[in-house]
Amino acid sequence: MRALIIVNAYGSAETRQVRRIKQELDSLGVETVAERNNRFHAFIKNGNIAVDVDCDFCVYLDKDKYVPRILEKHGIKLFNSARAVELCDDKMTTHIALSNSGIAMPDTMPGLLCYDARSPLDKAALTKVERTLGFPIIAKLSFGSLGAGVFKADDRDELSAVAEKLKTYPHLFQRYIASSHGKDMRVIVIGGKVIGGIIRRSDGDFRSNIGLGGHAEKIDVPRDIADTAVKAANILGLDYCGIDFLLEDKPLLCEVNSNAYFDAFENATGINVAGAYAKHMINVMRNAR
Repeated sequence: MRALIIVNAYGSAETRQVRRIKQELDSLGVETVAERNNRFHAFIKNGNIAVDVDCDFCVYLDKDKYVPRILEKHGIKLFNSARAVELCDDKMTTHIALSNSGIAMPDTMPGLLCYDARSPLDKAALTKVERTLGFPIIAKLSFGSLGAGVFKADDRDELSAVAEKLKTYPHLFQRYIASSHGKDMRVIVIGGKVIGGIIRRSDGDFRSNIGLGGHAEKIDVPRDIADTAVKAANILGLDYCGIDFLLEDKPLLCEVNSNAYFDAFENATGINVAGAYAKHMINVMRNAR
């Protein structure tokens, strides 16, 4: 069996995450190659799909939405699927997809998209956001990771400033969860099963991301959170994901990451995430034969 790991065209195929997945697949007898998404692995030629890959399945670690759609149309199995990656890449789309499913989430409002940076802010719209969510308010870019593009507005002046900053990009506004300031729970789901969880904490930032100075500790995932995580992963069609929960009396699902980094998770828990993911992919491929 052969596997291709695809990473971002401007990224690196030598990150620890990629090496760990390749190592585990190789150890299970899968010939695995990692490449950047700059080879035009898939395109349209003479009106037909043209694919330049030699693999049985692809571990897709990029967020480019065009190549995976073409690869799938050609019949190549992707982990995760193009649809799943697209749903998770856009945070507002994630919340829409999970709505009306009984999953608790922070109150969330889509930002107004502005096509001309010279246009003045819509003050009436900001008033609606303020009255609906109350201060503080979290504002986020719809596309982003590692805590980048996430802001907290404590009053109307700060809300106006961040709205001005984000207005020409897809973004959203969200209710601030004070009890989860600088703290959240990351749960990893593989093949419809929770394999473990960590609490992420930051001593100096309202965001808990490890890349922003947060630290992680292993935790036993409560049954209600585990059930919610599996439900969300199934709705979104994910083989692998990291799901972040804000910690209130009733935990709130905050984000779903289709390509969640697991380095800090493995270090904190001792769980072989890459190995579990590799075994899941091989089982899916064998069962499909």
